Amino acid sequence: MDKLIRVTAGEGQIRGFFVQNAEMLEQARTIHQLSPVAAAALGRSMAASAMMAQMLKGKGQKITLRINGGGPLGTILCVANIEGHVKGLVDHPQVETENLTPEKLNVGAAVGKEGEITIIKDLSMKAPYIGKYPLTNGEIAEDLTAYFLHSEQQPSSVGLSVKIDVDYTIITSGGFMIQVLPEISEEQLRLLEARLMGLPPLSQLYENLKTPEAVMEVVLEGLEPKIVEEKEVVFNCDCSRERMEEALISLGHKELKVMIEEDGEAEITCHFCNKAYQFNESQLRKLIEEL
Repeated sequence: MDKLIRVTAGEGQIRGFFVQNAEMLEQARTIHQLSPVAAAALGRSMAASAMMAQMLKGKGQKITLRINGGGPLGTILCVANIEGHVKGLVDHPQVETENLTPEKLNVGAAVGKEGEITIIKDLSMKAPYIGKYPLTNGEIAEDLTAYFLHSEQQPSSVGLSVKIDVDYTIITSGGFMIQVLPEISEEQLRLLEARLMGLPPLSQLYENLKTPEAVMEVVLEGLEPKIVEEKEVVFNCDCSRERMEEALISLGHKELKVMIEEDGEAEITCHFCNKAYQFNESQLRKLIEEL
């Protein structure tokens, strides 16, 4: 089971999120037939989205993470909500890049760095909050760290990692997001910085320690971390026939009539989960009548 925990530390002046999402990523890998580097990029993004969604305030709110650095991977798109539901995709799932080392995928080259990261928060209000910041290096964790600092004025440390087996299956996927409050003492801040600077590779931590709780104890050692919430996180697509009908209706009379005349039917596939929805001629004519 994939899990996310929310923690406090440093006498309440540090908040953090730790997540493991290997099962979620394996499901996405199977659906989209992801190459190793595409899986690494999407796994990092899904982990980050799951953690950021826990900063939302209410049910029905959601966060969208969009990353486009101009690299061969194209756009990474993830959507998550506070219930722990996450979905994600990449434009070009079969992209390959030359590894940095035999065991380190070059995610930055696949993503690119000539673009920006966009965070959209749907807070169930008239207009969503939209924040943007140029990419730092396309490795995603560093890009999010820079985004939080410059776009939201929130000092943060983001760590994300995915490890993939030789048969392309997911060994580990997870990450952390740590943020400090303005009242944090110099002593606590120095201790936190020392812990973060001295960490072994995050993929190694998750492979050896297995759980986000155990990783938390290492990352926040000496800062008395306390778990305040934990929940399951899952790959969950909220597509439906009703939404697909709305998409068809949005095409207008002319396009729907062309579908009927040329094919006599229509099929729409959800890009997130690959589920296909079929509409026959009578159903298409009914949609025209609704227009």
